Amino acid sequence: MKAVVLAAGEGVRLRPLSLTRPKHLLPVAGKPLLQHLVEAVKTAGINEIFMVVRYKSEMIRNFFGNGEKFGVKIGYIQQGEEKGTAYAAMAVESYVNEDFLLVYGDLLVESEVIRQVVEAHKREKPEATMAAVKVRDPQHYGILALQGNRVTGIIEKPRPEEAPTNLANAGVYVLSPTIFEKIRQTSRSERGEIEITDSLSLMINEGKTVLALTIPEESWVDIGRPWNLLEANEWKLKRLTHRIEGQIENGAIIIGSVTVENGAKIRAGAYIEGPAFIGAGSDVGPNCFIRPYTSLGKNVRIGNACEIKNSVIMDGTHVGHLSYVGDSIIGEKCNLGAGTVIANLRFNGKNVKMCVKDEVVDTGRRKLGIILGDHVETGINASFLPGVKVGNNCWIGPNVLVYRDVPPNTFLLLKQELEERRLKS
Repeated sequence: MKAVVLAAGEGVRLRPLSLTRPKHLLPVAGKPLLQHLVEAVKTAGINEIFMVVRYKSEMIRNFFGNGEKFGVKIGYIQQGEEKGTAYAAMAVESYVNEDFLLVYGDLLVESEVIRQVVEAHKREKPEATMAAVKVRDPQHYGILALQGNRVTGIIEKPRPEEAPTNLANAGVYVLSPTIFEKIRQTSRSERGEIEITDSLSLMINEGKTVLALTIPEESWVDIGRPWNLLEANEWKLKRLTHRIEGQIENGAIIIGSVTVENGAKIRAGAYIEGPAFIGAGSDVGPNCFIRPYTSLGKNVRIGNACEIKNSVIMDGTHVGHLSYVGDSIIGEKCNLGAGTVIANLRFNGKNVKMCVKDEVVDTGRRKLGIILGDHVETGINASFLPGVKVGNNCWIGPNVLVYRDVPPNTFLLLKQELEERRLKS
């Protein structure tokens, strides 16, 4: 069986992180999201993968190549300007002539899930088999109506009181080639896209068998909004086989499951509490605190007396001494000046809200810091309130308090009035 991975989307809801890279290359526990998915597909026993790509596709092609270094064979299909999961799937019609695995490229999923969906399809021989997962917020997903394990309907983003179940489409399918005929018959959705769920609905309406396999909630993570990257990072850090290969100075303390890659240095007085990941070439300390569920990319510098908690800090970023970063995602090659402080908790203790696609949404998180794009620099004592996003290539001046989103390529400078008085001699 061949696998098809849909990796064409831009990930607008993940901006500013997706302004400079495909969302599929966002780092999770030291590796791009898409690499984790490729490894799960391989572990499930599938070694031939087609990636459907479009947005910044050259970055995906350059990273994965022909797949040889990952132990698989990878081919690429360039999606046109038309959008939608069904349109993306249609691009592989000439490459598959038998049942095939289809997976959304912005997921983390255990290899056992993929294996079980494939085996269920082979055993039952329906037209399609799809994974289903329980969710708490059905209004954000395609929700399945079921009769036994047979899908009788797919309702996109219903209001909670209208959802027939709490089982969402998990984005993992095994499909027969008859899906392509249904895609050709599929009309555009309200978003103007051609969706694979609408094509499956056509199958269901014609009485063809579409089965659902319910998977454990803890076996799957969907990365659709910036804070989901923190959830994905936590999910993967819990499942890693950790190792210490870098240099640990006397006086450094490592507690729990921690990876320190080759070439990284942990200086005296650093206290690292796992699970955590320290990438190759990174330099941590002295006298700093790395708290659980933190991932540092390659060549990250964490200075003296810093505290980093439950955050993803990408390659080449420097966090100056006396700084605090909590529950945040910091892009590549940022430089945080000394004393930079990121607030991650509101005074009233309520959930942090964030603006996503011009809509203010409840993140569902009581603690959430900020999202910084690539190449952001802060001056000394810059401060950020919870839920703020800062676009790439921004300068945040010294002593500035950032309380709203900052667009890319912006310089924020604090104006102050000085009163000068002469002292009496």
